[in-house]
Amino acid sequence: MATISCRLNFFLCLLIALLASNNFYAASESSGGLPTIVIDAGHGGHDRGGIPGQRIAEKDMTLDVAQRLRNVLAAKGYRVVMTRDSDVFVPLPTRVAIANSYRNAIFVCIHFNATQRRAAGGIETYFYSRDSLPLASAVHYYVAGGAPSSNRGVRRRGYYVLRRTNVPAVLVECGFLTNPTEAAYAQTASYRQKLAEEIAAGVGGRNSVTSARSTTRVATSETIPIQPYMDQTNVTSSKHGKSKRSHKKSARKKKSSSKRSGSEASSGSTNREG
Repeated sequence: MATISCRLNFFLCLLIALLASNNFYAASESSGGLPTIVIDAGHGGHDRGGIPGQRIAEKDMTLDVAQRLRNVLAAKGYRVVMTRDSDVFVPLPTRVAIANSYRNAIFVCIHFNATQRRAAGGIETYFYSRDSLPLASAVHYYVAGGAPSSNRGVRRRGYYVLRRTNVPAVLVECGFLTNPTEAAYAQTASYRQKLAEEIAAGVGGRNSVTSARSTTRVATSETIPIQPYMDQTNVTSSKHGKSKRSHKKSARKKKSSSKRSGSEASSGSTNREG
């Protein structure tokens, strides 16, 4: 009975995700050659995101920023698809399948970071395929440049949703919800709107990225410098792995069942973003 129940729950989640993917937003029938933007709000449903005991649910912040990003991009004429548009859990393979169902598409995954070290903060942007580096550079250039947080840089890493998508894909960590200052920013609507606008600017500027590397936000009005990046493709721990290892074994086991069931922080080989 337990196996049948698990299968029914999985197919129900799959059906919800597929129905949600049909609810796209477009300014007109003709997008003028603009790509479809698939926006993925991290976590959702039973998967709150973050670390055990975290006060602010990451899933709520990611959904809010994703919905704001949808509105900004739709106003610019983009066709926008949401992997989730409410507080539901969507398995990682379903998120990837939605992105891969559109030929001319871009995948943007929204997340916030967390760690036991409260002083840790900053903006990170992840990519995997080389074709995604210009998109990651542009998005990070705007988000890190427009946020009152430190710049943690662009990183190449084999998160599931980046490794399995067939289109340019990025995962943006919009700050640490465990950092008191950044958590306070994230809880304001104006800051979440700012994040959405900066991500949208990066999507729009992806074709203006130059080959000249720069660690600073130096560019002309027509160009964006490609960002240097840290290659972490050999890292095997989850995106919350370091903080989780600092917990007692009991706390780690308590969260393992939900993490391995397909959450973004899962370290399993079949369902993981990290």
